Amino acid sequence: MIDRDEKLKPSEVRAAKERRLTMQHLQAIEGNPLDAEDIAMFEMFERERWTHERRLAYIIEKAKRAAIPHAAE
Repeated sequence: MIDRDEKLKPSEVRAAKERRLTMQHLQAIEGNPLDAEDIAMFEMFERERWTHERRLAYIIEKAKRAAIPHAAE
């Protein structure tokens, strides 16, 4: 179970942001840039200081919800 009260330390948030910015740059070079919605999601993770486990659970749940309409096709 994910502890929603657990937060990353400020230094951990800075490190995560640096990794995200590097990843965004590499994605853009590869011709697959993040869209505004994805960038906003990662910025929210940083602002709220979510743990990596909570971030992963959120992304997985979001992907599952997005896949449901396609399953009926």
